[in-house]
Amino acid sequence: MKILIVAATPPEIAPFMAQNHNPSIEVLITGVGITATTFALTRHLLTHTYDLVLQVGVGGSFDTSIPLGSLLFITSDRFADFGAEDHDQYLDIFDLGLLSPHEAPYVDGALHTPMLPIHQSITLPTATGITVNTVSGSVATITSRSRYACTIESMEGAALHYVCLQLAVPFAQVRSISNYVTPRDKSLWKMKDAIINLNNWLIAFVAAI
Repeated sequence: MKILIVAATPPEIAPFMAQNHNPSIEVLITGVGITATTFALTRHLLTHTYDLVLQVGVGGSFDTSIPLGSLLFITSDRFADFGAEDHDQYLDIFDLGLLSPHEAPYVDGALHTPMLPIHQSITLPTATGITVNTVSGSVATITSRSRYACTIESMEGAALHYVCLQLAVPFAQVRSISNYVTPRDKSLWKMKDAIINLNNWLIAFVAAI
């Protein structure tokens, strides 16, 4: 099985890269954010084929009942700051009528993971995500984005979903929770624990398939 592991930055998967010697498991570091991920992943997939594209990384959780360092399989994602402000109200691209929430690859405004037999190997709790250009760090922004009732926030997830759905490539997204989505306070983050847990899972996952 040929798999592409996708991450935004090298530190997020450095332990895995140090141990991976399987030529069927390739790694793509895209850079941080929607634009970098979309460009790097699209360019790569136009000349390479895989049985699975697996994006891994850290993320913030809106749900404070989920312990920091937990791993989640993100089964749908969406762009959460793609729209306009109308005074104090945020209108997304669908509210504006510039795109239908049911226009492929969207379903109800979200980008869902088509489930295949390979996904049965990802035995993690599932969650939904939002993807943003600017990480939430104020009460006003967090309140606005809570409209989507999603669990996870990242800066790259929906880009993966969008590109792979458009190119009909099997994909999955796994996130390790480094912090809660609250007014910004990095002293409360558990980045090291999140990265350790993510890499331990990734090493075991690749070894088992």
